Amino acid sequence: MIGLASQTLITRPAIYSRWQNNQKTLGSVLPKFPPKAVPYFFLAVPLILYLIWIIIPTLITFYLSLTNWDGVSPPEFVGFYNYERMFGLGQFADNGPSPYLTTSIVNNIRWVAVFLTVPTTAGLGLAMLFNSEMRGGRWYKVSFYSPLVLSFPVIGLVWSWIYNPRLGLINSTLRGIGVVDPPGWLADTELAIWAIIAAAVWRQVGYVMILYLAGLKNIDPSMIDAALVDGANRWQLFRRVIFPLLAPVTTIIFVISVIDSFRSFDLVRVMTLGNTGTQVLAHWMYTEAFNNYEMGYGAAIAVVLFTISLVVIGFYLQRAVRDELEY
Repeated sequence: MIGLASQTLITRPAIYSRWQNNQKTLGSVLPKFPPKAVPYFFLAVPLILYLIWIIIPTLITFYLSLTNWDGVSPPEFVGFYNYERMFGLGQFADNGPSPYLTTSIVNNIRWVAVFLTVPTTAGLGLAMLFNSEMRGGRWYKVSFYSPLVLSFPVIGLVWSWIYNPRLGLINSTLRGIGVVDPPGWLADTELAIWAIIAAAVWRQVGYVMILYLAGLKNIDPSMIDAALVDGANRWQLFRRVIFPLLAPVTTIIFVISVIDSFRSFDLVRVMTLGNTGTQVLAHWMYTEAFNNYEMGYGAAIAVVLFTISLVVIGFYLQRAVRDELEY
C-alpha cells in the first residue's frame, strides 16, 4: 500500500506536466482570435448560409427577370421586356396589362382584405374568451389550433372533398335541409376564390388566436385592475387598455397576414390549379416558369412579389422602430 501511494504521488505530477505540454502544443496549432472578433466568428456561419440561400438566389432572380430563358438554353438578355409585357407598357401598350396580372392582383387583394379582418377579429375574440379561466379551455384551444398541424396541401385536399358537389359535406347538408340545386363551389367563377380563402381562414384563425393569447399573457394585471378601479366597463377596458397594449402583436399579425396572402400558392394549386378565376400571383409565377418554361417571365412575377413583400416589411420595421423609440 505504501509503495502504491508513493508511486501515485510520483506519477501524478508527471501526468500533469505532460497535460500542460499538450495544452501548449494544442494552443500553438489552433488559430488565435482577438476577443472582439469572436462574436463575428459565430455570426459568420448563419450569415454565409443566408447569403447562399437568400441573397444570391434573389440577385439571380432579378437578373433572370431581365432575360428570356427556357431553363435549358443560355439566358438571352432582353432588358425590361418581361415587365413591359406584364404591365402592358412599351410595345405592349396596345394590348394592355396581362389579364392574368389583373385577376391575380384582384384575388390577392381579396385574400388580404379577408385575412386582415376575419381571422384577426375571430382570433382576438377567441383569445379574449380563452384568456379567462373557463372549464375545458385547454381543449378548446387545442381544437382551434390543431389545423396549423396540417400542411396546406393536406388542407386543400380535405376542403376539396368538403366542397365536392355530389358527395361533399356542405352540399350533402344543403340537400338534407331542402336545397334542390346546391352550388358547385370550386367550379363557379364567382365562388371559387372565396371558397379557397375560406379554407385558408379556417387554418389562420388558430394561429392569430395563439399570438393574441401570448400578447394577453404579457399585459400587466395591475393596469387592468387600475382601470376597473377607475370605473371602466368591459368595453372601455378593452378599447382603452387591452387593445392598445396589443398593438405590437397586431402589427406582427398584419405583416404575417399580408405576406401569407401573397404567398397563397398551395391551396390554389391543389384545389383548382388556378382555373375558374382563382389565379394568384404566386401560382401565376409557377405556371409561367414551370409549365410554360418562361423562366424569365416567371422571375419578373417573382420580383413583383418580392417588391410587395419588401414594402410590407418596410412598413413593419418603420412601425417597430417608432414604437421602440416611443417606449
